Amino acid sequence: MHRRRGGWFLLASASFALLVTSCTDDEPVARVNPGEEVPNEPNPPETVPPPVAGECESAPKNPGRVTLHRLNRAEYNATVRDLLGDTTQPANDFPIDDHGYGFDNIADVLSLSPLLMEKYSTASERLVNDAWARGVFNTCALDPLNPAPCAHEILSNFARRAWRRPVQQAEIDKLMTFVDLARQHADPPDAGVRLALRSVLVSPHFLFRVEKNAPPGSTEPYTLDNHELATRLSYFLWSSMPDDALFAAAEAGKLSDPAEMEAQVRRMLADPKARALVENFAGQWLFTRALGTAVPDSTLYGAFNEELRAAMRTETELFFAEFVTGEHKLKDLIDAPFTYVNDALAAHYGLPLPGSPTHVRVDLAGHPERSGIFGKGSLLTVTSNPDRTSPVQRGVWVLEQLLCSAPPPPPPDVENLPPPITPNMTMKERMALHRSAPACQGCHRLMDPLGLSMENFDPIGRWRLQEVSGAPVDATGDMPDGHILAGVNDTQRYLKEEPKLTNCMTEHMLTYATGRGIESADHCAVKEIATTAEARGGRLVDYVLSIVSSSHFTQRGAEEEQTP
Repeated sequence: MHRRRGGWFLLASASFALLVTSCTDDEPVARVNPGEEVPNEPNPPETVPPPVAGECESAPKNPGRVTLHRLNRAEYNATVRDLLGDTTQPANDFPIDDHGYGFDNIADVLSLSPLLMEKYSTASERLVNDAWARGVFNTCALDPLNPAPCAHEILSNFARRAWRRPVQQAEIDKLMTFVDLARQHADPPDAGVRLALRSVLVSPHFLFRVEKNAPPGSTEPYTLDNHELATRLSYFLWSSMPDDALFAAAEAGKLSDPAEMEAQVRRMLADPKARALVENFAGQWLFTRALGTAVPDSTLYGAFNEELRAAMRTETELFFAEFVTGEHKLKDLIDAPFTYVNDALAAHYGLPLPGSPTHVRVDLAGHPERSGIFGKGSLLTVTSNPDRTSPVQRGVWVLEQLLCSAPPPPPPDVENLPPPITPNMTMKERMALHRSAPACQGCHRLMDPLGLSMENFDPIGRWRLQEVSGAPVDATGDMPDGHILAGVNDTQRYLKEEPKLTNCMTEHMLTYATGRGIESADHCAVKEIATTAEARGGRLVDYVLSIVSSSHFTQRGAEEEQTP
Protein backbone atom coordinates (compact mmCIF):
# COMPACT_ATOMS: atom_id res chain seq x y z
CA MET A 1 0.00 0.00 0.00
CA HIS A 2 1.27 3.43 -0.90
CA ARG A 3 1.19 6.06 1.77
CA ARG A 4 0.15 9.59 0.90
CA ARG A 5 2.99 11.84 1.98
CA GLY A 6 1.53 15.25 1.23
CA GLY A 7 -1.37 17.24 2.65
CA TRP A 8 -2.43 20.77 3.31
CA PHE A 9 -2.17 20.61 7.02
CA LEU A 10 -0.11 18.15 8.90
CA LEU A 11 -2.21 18.21 12.04
CA ALA A 12 -1.09 14.97 13.50
CA SER A 13 1.76 15.34 15.89
CA ALA A 14 3.20 11.99 16.67
CA SER A 15 5.27 11.16 19.65
CA PHE A 16 8.21 9.53 18.04
CA ALA A 17 10.77 7.44 19.82
CA LEU A 18 14.30 8.73 19.92
CA LEU A 19 16.44 6.93 17.52
CA VAL A 20 19.25 5.16 19.19
CA THR A 21 22.16 4.61 17.00
CA SER A 22 24.73 2.57 18.71
CA CYS A 23 25.51 -0.66 20.35
CA THR A 24 26.52 1.60 23.11
CA ASP A 25 28.31 1.77 26.37
CA ASP A 26 26.19 4.75 27.33
CA GLU A 27 22.57 5.60 27.66
CA PRO A 28 20.85 5.48 24.27
CA VAL A 29 22.11 8.30 22.11
CA ALA A 30 19.80 10.44 20.04
CA ARG A 31 20.83 10.79 16.42
CA VAL A 32 20.17 14.49 16.59
CA ASN A 33 21.31 16.46 19.56
CA PRO A 34 20.36 20.05 18.89
CA GLY A 35 20.81 21.56 22.29
CA GLU A 36 17.93 22.84 24.28
CA GLU A 37 15.43 21.31 21.94
CA VAL A 38 14.38 17.70 22.28
CA PRO A 39 14.79 15.90 18.99
CA ASN A 40 12.19 13.55 17.63
CA GLU A 41 12.64 11.28 14.68
CA PRO A 42 9.79 9.95 12.59
CA ASN A 43 11.74 6.88 11.68
CA PRO A 44 15.33 5.68 11.48
CA PRO A 45 17.34 7.45 8.79
CA GLU A 46 17.64 5.46 5.68
CA THR A 47 21.24 4.79 4.77
CA VAL A 48 21.60 5.87 1.16
CA PRO A 49 23.64 3.24 -0.68
CA PRO A 50 26.19 4.31 -3.27
CA PRO A 51 25.00 3.93 -6.86
CA VAL A 52 26.00 0.86 -8.80
CA ALA A 53 28.25 1.62 -11.77
CA GLY A 54 26.13 2.74 -14.72
CA GLU A 55 22.93 2.73 -12.72
CA CYS A 56 22.45 6.49 -12.66
CA GLU A 57 22.92 7.06 -16.37
CA SER A 58 19.59 5.42 -17.17
CA ALA A 59 17.75 6.07 -13.91
CA PRO A 60 14.56 8.18 -14.16
CA LYS A 61 14.77 11.50 -12.33
CA ASN A 62 12.22 11.97 -9.60
CA PRO A 63 12.63 15.16 -7.56
CA GLY A 64 10.65 13.78 -4.64
CA ARG A 65 7.81 15.53 -2.94
CA VAL A 66 7.97 17.98 -0.05
CA THR A 67 5.00 18.12 2.27
CA LEU A 68 3.47 21.55 2.71
CA HIS A 69 6.08 23.29 4.81
CA ARG A 70 5.09 25.20 7.97
CA LEU A 71 7.51 27.91 9.05
CA ASN A 72 9.52 26.65 12.00
CA ARG A 73 10.39 28.91 14.93
CA ALA A 74 13.63 30.22 13.43
CA GLU A 75 11.91 30.88 10.10
CA TYR A 76 8.95 32.65 11.74
CA ASN A 77 11.25 34.93 13.73
CA ALA A 78 13.36 35.80 10.70
CA THR A 79 10.29 36.34 8.52
CA VAL A 80 8.56 38.82 10.84
CA ARG A 81 11.92 40.58 11.27
CA ASP A 82 12.16 41.13 7.52
CA LEU A 83 8.45 41.70 6.98
CA LEU A 84 7.71 44.05 9.87
CA GLY A 85 11.08 45.00 11.31
CA ASP A 86 10.20 43.13 14.50
CA THR A 87 13.27 41.75 16.28
CA THR A 88 11.57 40.47 19.43
CA GLN A 89 11.64 36.84 18.22
CA PRO A 90 8.04 36.04 19.16
CA ALA A 91 8.35 32.40 18.07
CA ASN A 92 10.64 31.71 21.00
CA ASP A 93 7.41 31.35 23.00
CA PHE A 94 5.94 28.87 20.52
CA PRO A 95 6.02 25.10 21.16
CA ILE A 96 9.31 23.48 20.20
CA ASP A 97 9.47 22.20 16.64
CA ASP A 98 9.89 18.50 16.03
CA HIS A 99 13.02 17.28 14.28
CA GLY A 100 13.53 14.80 11.50
CA TYR A 101 16.57 13.60 9.57
CA GLY A 102 18.81 15.79 11.69
CA PHE A 103 17.05 19.13 11.21
CA ASP A 104 14.12 21.12 12.56
CA ASN A 105 12.92 22.29 9.14
CA ILE A 106 11.66 18.94 7.87
CA ALA A 107 8.16 19.52 6.53
CA ASP A 108 6.90 16.03 7.35
CA VAL A 109 7.24 16.60 11.10
CA LEU A 110 6.32 20.29 11.37
CA SER A 111 2.82 19.86 12.74
CA LEU A 112 0.25 22.54 13.62
CA SER A 113 -1.41 22.03 16.99
CA PRO A 114 -4.35 24.03 18.41
CA LEU A 115 -1.93 25.53 20.94
CA LEU A 116 0.40 26.70 18.19
CA MET A 117 -2.53 28.21 16.27
CA GLU A 118 -3.49 30.14 19.39
CA LYS A 119 0.10 31.36 19.70
CA TYR A 120 0.01 32.53 16.07
CA SER A 121 -3.19 34.48 16.72
CA THR A 122 -1.80 36.17 19.82
CA ALA A 123 1.46 37.00 18.10
CA SER A 124 -0.31 38.47 15.06
CA GLU A 125 -2.20 40.98 17.20
CA ARG A 126 0.90 42.16 19.00
CA LEU A 127 3.01 42.24 15.82
CA VAL A 128 0.47 44.32 13.90
CA ASN A 129 -0.19 46.76 16.74
CA ASP A 130 3.53 47.30 17.36
CA ALA A 131 4.25 47.77 13.67
CA TRP A 132 1.32 50.19 13.36
CA ALA A 133 2.65 52.21 16.29
CA ARG A 134 6.09 52.33 14.71
CA GLY A 135 4.64 53.69 11.48
CA VAL A 136 5.49 50.65 9.35
CA PHE A 137 2.22 51.11 7.42
CA ASN A 138 2.40 54.89 7.01
CA THR A 139 2.69 54.64 3.24
CA CYS A 140 -0.55 56.58 2.86
CA ALA A 141 -3.11 58.38 5.05
CA LEU A 142 -6.39 56.67 5.84
CA ASP A 143 -9.17 59.15 5.06
CA PRO A 144 -11.99 58.48 7.59
CA LEU A 145 -14.55 59.38 4.94
CA ASN A 146 -12.96 57.36 2.15
CA PRO A 147 -10.49 54.84 3.60
CA ALA A 148 -10.72 52.32 0.76
CA PRO A 149 -7.92 53.59 -1.55
CA CYS A 150 -5.30 53.73 1.22
CA ALA A 151 -6.53 50.50 2.87
CA HIS A 152 -6.32 48.73 -0.49
CA GLU A 153 -2.75 49.96 -0.98
CA ILE A 154 -1.63 48.87 2.49
CA LEU A 155 -3.27 45.45 2.34
CA SER A 156 -2.24 44.56 -1.19
CA ASN A 157 1.40 45.47 -0.59
CA PHE A 158 1.53 43.68 2.75
CA ALA A 159 -0.21 40.52 1.56
CA ARG A 160 2.06 40.26 -1.47
CA ARG A 161 5.17 40.32 0.70
CA ALA A 162 3.75 38.19 3.52
CA TRP A 163 2.41 35.54 1.16
CA ARG A 164 5.53 35.73 -0.99
CA ARG A 165 3.63 35.82 -4.28
CA PRO A 166 1.29 38.01 -6.36
CA VAL A 167 -2.11 38.47 -4.72
CA GLN A 168 -5.38 38.07 -6.57
CA GLN A 169 -7.97 40.86 -6.54
CA ALA A 170 -10.50 38.51 -4.98
CA GLU A 171 -8.11 37.98 -2.06
CA ILE A 172 -7.74 41.72 -1.54
CA ASP A 173 -11.49 42.11 -1.71
CA LYS A 174 -11.85 39.64 1.15
CA LEU A 175 -9.33 41.55 3.21
CA MET A 176 -11.18 44.79 2.53
CA THR A 177 -14.32 43.35 4.13
CA PHE A 178 -12.65 43.93 7.50
CA VAL A 179 -12.60 47.67 6.76
CA ASP A 180 -16.32 47.54 5.98
CA LEU A 181 -16.91 45.56 9.14
CA ALA A 182 -15.20 48.25 11.21
CA ARG A 183 -17.35 50.93 9.62
CA GLN A 184 -20.52 48.94 10.36
CA HIS A 185 -19.51 48.87 14.05
CA ALA A 186 -18.64 52.58 14.03
CA ASP A 187 -14.97 51.78 14.58
CA PRO A 188 -12.27 53.88 12.88
CA PRO A 189 -10.96 52.51 9.58
CA ASP A 190 -7.55 51.69 11.03
CA ALA A 191 -9.24 49.11 13.29
CA GLY A 192 -10.49 47.29 10.20
CA VAL A 193 -7.13 47.51 8.43
CA ARG A 194 -5.30 46.17 11.45
CA LEU A 195 -7.75 43.28 11.69
CA ALA A 196 -7.12 42.51 8.04
CA LEU A 197 -3.38 42.64 8.59
CA ARG A 198 -3.75 40.14 11.44
CA SER A 199 -5.70 37.83 9.17
CA VAL A 200 -2.81 37.91 6.70
CA LEU A 201 -0.45 36.73 9.44
CA VAL A 202 -2.62 33.77 10.46
CA SER A 203 -3.37 32.77 6.89
CA PRO A 204 -1.92 29.42 5.68
CA HIS A 205 -0.35 31.42 2.85
CA PHE A 206 1.87 33.08 5.46
CA LEU A 207 2.35 30.24 7.94
CA PHE A 208 3.07 27.67 5.23
CA ARG A 209 5.33 27.76 2.22
CA VAL A 210 2.70 26.94 -0.36
CA GLU A 211 3.75 25.27 -3.62
CA LYS A 212 1.33 24.26 -6.32
CA ASN A 213 0.75 20.65 -7.28
CA ALA A 214 1.06 19.05 -10.65
CA PRO A 215 -2.29 18.78 -12.47
CA PRO A 216 -4.54 16.00 -11.10
CA GLY A 217 -3.64 12.66 -12.59
CA SER A 218 -0.27 13.89 -13.84
CA THR A 219 2.74 11.70 -13.14
CA GLU A 220 5.20 14.34 -14.33
CA PRO A 221 6.99 16.55 -11.80
CA TYR A 222 5.78 20.11 -11.40
CA THR A 223 8.38 22.79 -12.10
CA LEU A 224 8.19 25.50 -9.45
CA ASP A 225 7.26 28.96 -10.66
CA ASN A 226 9.63 31.84 -10.03
CA HIS A 227 7.98 32.94 -6.78
CA GLU A 228 7.99 29.41 -5.37
CA LEU A 229 11.62 29.08 -6.37
CA ALA A 230 12.48 32.41 -4.73
CA THR A 231 10.83 31.25 -1.53
CA ARG A 232 12.69 27.93 -1.50
CA LEU A 233 15.95 29.78 -2.09
CA SER A 234 15.45 32.42 0.58
CA TYR A 235 14.45 29.91 3.25
CA PHE A 236 17.42 27.71 2.32
CA LEU A 237 20.03 30.48 2.64
CA TRP A 238 18.36 32.97 5.00
CA SER A 239 15.64 31.02 6.83
CA SER A 240 13.47 33.95 5.83
CA MET A 241 11.30 35.52 3.13
CA PRO A 242 12.69 36.86 -0.17
CA ASP A 243 13.91 40.46 -0.11
CA ASP A 244 12.98 43.12 -2.66
CA ALA A 245 15.76 42.13 -5.07
CA LEU A 246 14.73 38.49 -5.06
CA PHE A 247 11.07 39.45 -5.39
CA ALA A 248 11.96 41.62 -8.39
CA ALA A 249 13.89 38.79 -10.03
CA ALA A 250 10.96 36.44 -9.48
CA GLU A 251 8.42 38.91 -10.83
CA ALA A 252 10.55 39.41 -13.93
CA GLY A 253 10.73 35.62 -14.39
CA LYS A 254 14.53 35.69 -14.23
CA LEU A 255 15.15 32.87 -11.76
CA SER A 256 14.81 30.28 -14.50
CA ASP A 257 18.01 31.74 -15.96
CA PRO A 258 21.02 29.90 -14.43
CA ALA A 259 23.16 33.04 -14.58
CA GLU A 260 20.55 35.06 -12.65
CA MET A 261 20.14 32.27 -10.12
CA GLU A 262 23.90 32.13 -9.56
CA ALA A 263 24.05 35.90 -9.14
CA GLN A 264 21.25 35.77 -6.56
CA VAL A 265 22.97 32.94 -4.64
CA ARG A 266 26.27 34.79 -4.47
CA ARG A 267 24.52 38.00 -3.41
CA MET A 268 22.54 36.22 -0.71
CA LEU A 269 25.54 34.32 0.71
CA ALA A 270 27.38 37.64 1.03
CA ASP A 271 24.45 39.17 2.93
CA PRO A 272 24.56 39.15 6.77
CA LYS A 273 21.29 37.19 6.70
CA ALA A 274 23.31 34.19 5.50
CA ARG A 275 24.26 33.80 9.15
CA ALA A 276 21.08 31.71 9.27
CA LEU A 277 22.98 29.07 7.31
CA VAL A 278 25.57 29.01 10.09
CA GLU A 279 23.09 28.90 12.95
CA ASN A 280 20.40 26.69 11.49
CA PHE A 281 22.22 24.39 9.05
CA ALA A 282 25.71 24.09 10.54
CA GLY A 283 24.33 24.51 14.06
CA GLN A 284 22.50 21.23 13.64
CA TRP A 285 24.81 19.39 11.23
CA LEU A 286 27.90 20.09 13.36
CA PHE A 287 26.00 19.88 16.68
CA THR A 288 26.93 23.44 17.73
CA ARG A 289 23.42 23.94 19.10
CA ALA A 290 23.87 20.97 21.43
CA LEU A 291 26.48 22.87 23.39
CA GLY A 292 23.72 24.75 25.18
CA THR A 293 22.75 21.71 27.23
CA ALA A 294 26.16 20.09 27.73
CA VAL A 295 26.81 19.64 31.47
CA PRO A 296 30.34 18.39 32.15
CA ASP A 297 30.87 17.04 35.68
CA SER A 298 31.93 20.09 37.69
CA THR A 299 33.98 18.05 40.17
CA LEU A 300 36.13 16.63 37.39
CA TYR A 301 35.89 19.39 34.81
CA GLY A 302 35.34 22.57 36.78
CA ALA A 303 37.32 24.51 34.17
CA PHE A 304 34.20 24.44 32.00
CA ASN A 305 32.04 27.52 32.59
CA GLU A 306 29.57 29.70 30.73
CA GLU A 307 32.31 31.94 29.34
CA LEU A 308 34.00 28.89 27.83
CA ARG A 309 30.71 27.52 26.52
CA ALA A 310 30.04 30.79 24.68
CA ALA A 311 33.60 30.96 23.39
CA MET A 312 33.40 27.42 21.97
CA ARG A 313 30.11 28.15 20.23
CA THR A 314 31.45 31.38 18.73
CA GLU A 315 34.61 29.62 17.54
CA THR A 316 32.69 26.98 15.58
CA GLU A 317 30.26 29.51 14.12
CA LEU A 318 33.06 31.81 12.94
CA PHE A 319 34.96 28.81 11.59
CA PHE A 320 32.00 27.65 9.49
CA ALA A 321 31.08 31.19 8.45
CA GLU A 322 34.42 31.47 6.68
CA PHE A 323 33.34 28.58 4.46
CA VAL A 324 30.12 30.38 3.51
CA THR A 325 31.86 33.20 1.68
CA GLY A 326 35.47 32.02 1.51
CA GLU A 327 37.42 30.03 -1.03
CA HIS A 328 37.91 26.93 1.12
CA LYS A 329 36.78 23.58 -0.18
CA LEU A 330 33.89 22.32 1.88
CA LYS A 331 35.65 19.09 2.76
CA ASP A 332 38.44 21.17 4.31
CA LEU A 333 36.10 21.45 7.28
CA ILE A 334 37.87 18.26 8.28
CA ASP A 335 41.35 19.75 8.67
CA ALA A 336 41.39 23.49 7.87
CA PRO A 337 44.50 24.92 9.59
CA PHE A 338 42.89 27.96 11.22
CA THR A 339 40.41 28.78 13.92
CA TYR A 340 38.99 31.68 15.94
CA VAL A 341 39.85 32.00 19.64
CA ASN A 342 39.89 34.59 22.37
CA ASP A 343 42.30 34.57 25.28
CA ALA A 344 40.12 32.32 27.44
CA LEU A 345 39.65 29.67 24.75
CA ALA A 346 43.28 29.83 23.62
CA ALA A 347 44.40 29.20 27.20
CA HIS A 348 41.98 26.30 27.45
CA TYR A 349 43.41 24.80 24.27
CA GLY A 350 47.02 25.48 25.14
CA LEU A 351 47.46 27.86 22.20
CA PRO A 352 49.40 31.17 22.29
CA LEU A 353 47.12 33.90 23.62
CA PRO A 354 45.96 36.31 20.90
CA GLY A 355 45.72 39.14 23.44
CA SER A 356 42.03 39.75 22.88
CA PRO A 357 38.82 39.13 24.83
CA THR A 358 37.02 38.76 21.48
CA HIS A 359 37.70 36.04 18.95
CA VAL A 360 40.63 36.48 16.58
CA ARG A 361 41.47 34.36 13.55
CA VAL A 362 44.65 32.41 14.27
CA ASP A 363 46.82 30.15 12.14
CA LEU A 364 47.29 26.69 13.58
CA ALA A 365 50.78 26.01 12.25
CA GLY A 366 52.49 24.06 15.01
CA HIS A 367 49.15 22.93 16.45
CA PRO A 368 47.67 20.53 13.88
CA GLU A 369 45.63 18.85 16.61
CA ARG A 370 43.33 21.91 16.63
CA SER A 371 42.76 21.94 12.88
CA GLY A 372 39.33 21.33 11.38
CA ILE A 373 36.10 20.54 13.13
CA PHE A 374 37.72 17.81 15.25
CA GLY A 375 39.83 20.36 17.11
CA LYS A 376 36.81 22.37 18.21
CA GLY A 377 35.82 22.25 21.86
CA SER A 378 32.12 22.45 20.99
CA LEU A 379 32.07 19.13 19.13
CA LEU A 380 34.40 17.40 21.58
CA THR A 381 32.25 18.45 24.53
CA VAL A 382 28.85 17.51 23.12
CA THR A 383 30.11 14.07 22.07
CA SER A 384 31.33 13.24 25.58
CA ASN A 385 29.62 11.99 28.71
CA PRO A 386 29.58 14.40 31.67
CA ASP A 387 32.29 12.44 33.48
CA ARG A 388 34.37 10.91 30.70
CA THR A 389 34.98 10.80 27.00
CA SER A 390 32.74 8.62 24.84
CA PRO A 391 34.48 7.01 21.88
CA VAL A 392 31.06 5.65 20.91
CA GLN A 393 29.40 9.07 20.62
CA ARG A 394 32.39 10.55 18.81
CA GLY A 395 32.52 7.59 16.43
CA VAL A 396 28.79 7.72 15.76
CA TRP A 397 29.03 11.43 15.01
CA VAL A 398 31.66 10.79 12.34
CA LEU A 399 29.72 7.91 10.81
CA GLU A 400 26.43 9.80 10.67
CA GLN A 401 27.39 13.40 10.02
CA LEU A 402 30.38 12.89 7.71
CA LEU A 403 29.93 9.47 6.12
CA CYS A 404 26.14 9.00 6.33
CA SER A 405 26.75 5.43 7.46
CA ALA A 406 24.56 5.20 10.51
CA PRO A 407 25.28 2.08 12.55
CA PRO A 408 22.39 -0.28 13.16
CA PRO A 409 20.21 0.04 16.26
CA PRO A 410 21.59 -1.61 19.39
CA PRO A 411 20.53 -5.09 20.30
CA PRO A 412 18.17 -5.51 23.27
CA ASP A 413 19.63 -5.80 26.75
CA VAL A 414 22.93 -4.27 25.73
CA GLU A 415 25.31 -3.88 28.67
CA ASN A 416 27.07 -0.69 29.63
CA LEU A 417 30.78 -0.09 29.41
CA PRO A 418 32.41 -2.35 32.02
CA PRO A 419 34.32 -0.73 34.90
CA PRO A 420 38.10 -0.87 34.73
CA ILE A 421 39.56 -4.15 35.97
CA THR A 422 42.71 -2.37 37.04
CA PRO A 423 42.93 1.28 38.14
CA ASN A 424 45.05 2.35 35.18
CA MET A 425 43.11 0.51 32.50
CA THR A 426 42.82 2.69 29.37
CA MET A 427 39.60 3.57 27.60
CA LYS A 428 40.75 1.54 24.61
CA GLU A 429 41.18 -1.53 26.81
CA ARG A 430 37.75 -1.04 28.37
CA MET A 431 36.18 -0.67 24.93
CA ALA A 432 37.90 -3.86 23.78
CA LEU A 433 36.43 -5.66 26.78
CA HIS A 434 32.98 -4.33 25.95
CA ARG A 435 33.41 -5.25 22.31
CA SER A 436 34.15 -8.86 23.24
CA ALA A 437 30.41 -9.40 23.64
CA PRO A 438 29.34 -10.98 20.32
CA ALA A 439 26.16 -8.89 20.13
CA CYS A 440 28.21 -5.68 20.24
CA GLN A 441 30.99 -6.49 17.82
CA GLY A 442 29.20 -5.54 14.61
CA CYS A 443 28.66 -1.87 15.25
CA HIS A 444 31.51 -1.22 17.68
CA ARG A 445 34.10 -2.30 15.14
CA LEU A 446 32.92 0.66 13.04
CA MET A 447 32.45 3.25 15.76
CA ASP A 448 35.22 2.59 18.23
CA PRO A 449 38.32 3.18 16.08
CA LEU A 450 37.07 6.61 14.95
CA GLY A 451 36.17 7.67 18.48
CA LEU A 452 39.31 6.24 20.09
CA SER A 453 41.50 8.26 17.72
CA MET A 454 40.20 11.40 19.50
CA GLU A 455 41.08 10.19 22.99
CA ASN A 456 43.77 12.85 23.33
CA PHE A 457 40.89 15.31 23.84
CA ASP A 458 39.27 15.19 27.25
CA PRO A 459 35.47 15.67 27.75
CA ILE A 460 35.80 19.47 27.53
CA GLY A 461 38.18 19.52 24.59
CA ARG A 462 41.52 19.94 26.34
CA TRP A 463 44.55 18.14 24.93
CA ARG A 464 45.82 15.44 27.25
CA LEU A 465 48.40 12.69 27.33
CA GLN A 466 46.98 10.91 30.37
CA GLU A 467 43.50 9.74 31.26
CA VAL A 468 41.87 10.70 34.56
CA SER A 469 43.13 7.43 36.03
CA GLY A 470 46.69 8.39 35.19
CA ALA A 471 46.94 5.79 32.43
CA PRO A 472 48.62 7.06 29.25
CA VAL A 473 46.15 7.84 26.51
CA ASP A 474 46.05 5.26 23.73
CA ALA A 475 44.56 7.14 20.75
CA THR A 476 44.92 4.41 18.16
CA GLY A 477 42.00 2.78 16.41
CA ASP A 478 42.03 -0.21 14.11
CA MET A 479 39.57 0.23 11.25
CA PRO A 480 37.83 -2.84 9.79
CA ASP A 481 39.53 -2.17 6.43
CA GLY A 482 42.98 -2.49 8.00
CA HIS A 483 43.75 1.21 8.46
CA ILE A 484 45.28 2.07 11.82
CA LEU A 485 44.31 5.55 12.96
CA ALA A 486 47.08 6.82 15.23
CA GLY A 487 45.45 9.94 16.59
CA VAL A 488 43.07 12.59 15.28
CA ASN A 489 45.27 13.76 12.38
CA ASP A 490 45.30 10.23 10.96
CA THR A 491 41.51 10.26 11.15
CA GLN A 492 41.40 13.55 9.27
CA ARG A 493 43.56 12.15 6.48
CA TYR A 494 41.46 8.98 6.37
CA LEU A 495 38.22 10.93 6.05
CA LYS A 496 39.53 13.31 3.39
CA GLU A 497 40.25 10.28 1.19
CA GLU A 498 36.92 8.61 1.91
CA PRO A 499 34.68 8.72 -1.21
CA LYS A 500 31.55 8.85 0.94
CA LEU A 501 32.49 12.25 2.38
CA THR A 502 31.31 14.49 -0.47
CA ASN A 503 28.12 12.52 -1.02
CA CYS A 504 27.35 12.74 2.69
CA MET A 505 27.92 16.49 2.86
CA THR A 506 25.57 16.80 -0.12
CA GLU A 507 22.99 14.60 1.54
CA HIS A 508 22.87 16.75 4.67
CA MET A 509 22.75 20.01 2.74
CA LEU A 510 20.11 18.74 0.31
CA THR A 511 17.99 17.55 3.25
CA TYR A 512 18.16 21.02 4.80
CA ALA A 513 17.63 22.82 1.47
CA THR A 514 14.50 20.91 0.53
CA GLY A 515 13.16 20.25 4.03
CA ARG A 516 12.66 16.56 3.41
CA GLY A 517 14.57 13.41 4.25
CA ILE A 518 16.81 11.90 1.60
CA GLU A 519 15.97 8.31 0.78
CA SER A 520 17.57 5.51 -1.18
CA ALA A 521 15.72 6.60 -4.33
CA ASP A 522 17.66 9.88 -4.20
CA HIS A 523 21.14 8.38 -4.33
CA CYS A 524 21.74 9.14 -8.01
CA ALA A 525 20.71 12.76 -7.50
CA VAL A 526 23.01 13.04 -4.47
CA LYS A 527 25.91 11.66 -6.48
CA GLU A 528 25.23 13.99 -9.41
CA ILE A 529 24.99 17.07 -7.18
CA ALA A 530 28.19 16.18 -5.34
CA THR A 531 30.08 15.48 -8.56
CA THR A 532 28.93 18.77 -10.08
CA ALA A 533 29.85 20.68 -6.93
CA GLU A 534 33.33 19.20 -6.80
CA ALA A 535 33.83 19.93 -10.51
CA ARG A 536 32.92 23.58 -9.84
CA GLY A 537 35.59 23.82 -7.16
CA GLY A 538 34.16 22.07 -4.12
CA ARG A 539 33.47 25.22 -2.10
CA LEU A 540 30.29 25.66 -0.11
CA VAL A 541 28.94 28.04 -2.77
CA ASP A 542 29.57 25.34 -5.37
CA TYR A 543 27.47 22.88 -3.37
CA VAL A 544 24.70 25.46 -2.99
CA LEU A 545 24.73 26.24 -6.72
CA SER A 546 24.71 22.55 -7.60
CA ILE A 547 21.72 21.97 -5.31
CA VAL A 548 19.61 24.95 -6.44
CA SER A 549 20.09 24.02 -10.09
CA SER A 550 19.08 20.40 -9.52
CA SER A 551 15.64 19.04 -10.30
CA HIS A 552 15.32 18.11 -6.61
CA PHE A 553 15.26 21.82 -5.82
CA THR A 554 13.48 23.26 -8.85
CA GLN A 555 10.73 20.68 -9.17
CA ARG A 556 8.05 19.08 -7.06
CA GLY A 557 7.08 15.45 -7.53
CA ALA A 558 3.59 14.47 -8.50
CA GLU A 559 1.16 13.31 -5.83
CA GLU A 560 1.52 9.62 -5.12
CA GLU A 561 -1.49 7.51 -5.86
CA GLN A 562 -3.27 5.96 -2.93
CA THR A 563 -4.27 2.35 -3.09
CA PRO A 564 -7.01 0.96 -0.93
